Formats: sequence, C-alpha cells, structure tokens
Amino acid sequence: MIRLLVEWLLNALALLIVTYVVPGFDVEDFPTALIAVLIIGLLNLTLGWFLRFITWPLNWLTLGLIYLVVDAVIIYLASKLVKGFRIKSFFTAFLGALVLAVVHYLFGMLW
Repeated sequence: MIRLLVEWLLNALALLIVTYVVPGFDVEDFPTALIAVLIIGLLNLTLGWFLRFITWPLNWLTLGLIYLVVDAVIIYLASKLVKGFRIKSFFTAFLGALVLAVVHYLFGMLW
C-alpha cells in the first residue's frame, strides 16, 4: 500500500518535471498533477490496453516506438478530462510522453 502511494506521488512529480521541460505542457499545481496521474492510470488500464493490443503488430515494426504514440494519446485525452492540465498539441503530448518515459526510467533506477 505504501509503495503504491509513493509511486503515485513520484508519477505526479514526474508530470510536474515534464511541465518544466516541455513547452506547451502545463499542470497548474501538485493536486492537479495527482488527479491527472490518476486519470492517466485509469485510461492506461482501459483504453491504453486496447490500443496496445491493436497496435501490437506495429510494435515489431517500430521497435516499440508505437507505444510512445499510444502514451501520447492517453496523455492528450487526460488533458481534455482534467481541469488545470493543458497540452497545446499532440506533438507536445508526444514530447511529454518521451520525457515522462525518461523520467520514469531515472526514478526506476533510484527506487
């Protein structure tokens, strides 16, 4: 239970880090980031699973890069659902997904 809470907080922190790195990727404050991470997680659990399933053949051709596009779609949709979480364009969402993947990798090395 504690691990889940810590991961939720770290994911919100990662989202705030992306806000400072990617122009056009805006999160108002930490509580908004917590809600956004929760919505992203729920979308990943439902729609993300379906999108990964139907793009699985493309995964082989793109060496896994299609999953960044799926993550960008999920993040972009979450920005439409959460007040205070704004993304300028899909390209911004793609850059955000890329930076978020790097930040998650770095957090994984520490955690």
